[in-house]
Amino acid sequence: MQTTILITSPDRWQPPGLELFDFAPVYPGGPAWLTKPVLIVLLSSVIVIAVCWAAFARPALVPRGWQSLGEYCYTFVREQIARPSLGKDSDRWMGLLLTIFLTVLVWNLMGIVPVVQFPVAAHIAFPLVLALSVYVIKVYLGVRHHGVRGYLRGIVYLPGLPGWAYAFYAPLILAEVFINSLFTHFVRLFANMFAGHLLLAFFSSVGFWFIFERLTPLGAGLGVLGVLMTIALTALEMFIQFLQAYLFAMLAAMFIASGLHGSH
Repeated sequence: MQTTILITSPDRWQPPGLELFDFAPVYPGGPAWLTKPVLIVLLSSVIVIAVCWAAFARPALVPRGWQSLGEYCYTFVREQIARPSLGKDSDRWMGLLLTIFLTVLVWNLMGIVPVVQFPVAAHIAFPLVLALSVYVIKVYLGVRHHGVRGYLRGIVYLPGLPGWAYAFYAPLILAEVFINSLFTHFVRLFANMFAGHLLLAFFSSVGFWFIFERLTPLGAGLGVLGVLMTIALTALEMFIQFLQAYLFAMLAAMFIASGLHGSH
């Protein structure tokens, strides 16, 4: 449950705001880049590596424990994310897609882990870097397999479209493939985690203030409402966190497929 609170006056409740996303170095005088989100990213990487190692380092014929969990995740990513877009090329890209899915999922779930309580994707730099990595792979595959001219032609060509219409259509579809797709990839994830974190912080601060800080007969009901809303939103947020990890990995598979096939 989110418990981050901003109190600027001892007698007045103040709702949390953008200061939730502004982090100082983890220790005084430390480098500016070494902040809480960076530590969470490192911790998330350790968790993903540890889970995959525990699941696949010594596979047994009959999966149990961590191997069962690992195989379930692998099957889900292969069947629901990789194969719909990549088809016969799915297995070649499973390592990357599984890593992306698990990484984003752990990033998101950090928002509801006690003490940590910050979804890394709510800091725009991290989903941007991940999306840029997929973007570079997409463009590289497109140029490598089809050449610059062939790749651009595959993107722009639309059967039956009159020649004069390409003057309007080509700039739009090129902007979609090379600009809009990148932004939609990371902004969707960032916006959902940002808004979810802010909402949880808001309602939990209401509950904390009106129950623990300034308990009054009139404020008690508002405090209880804040607690109940925090619990309900935490459950909803868990679903959204999984959904956003799925969508991010699914878009990654679609973009990789577009590079391989030379189309949009």
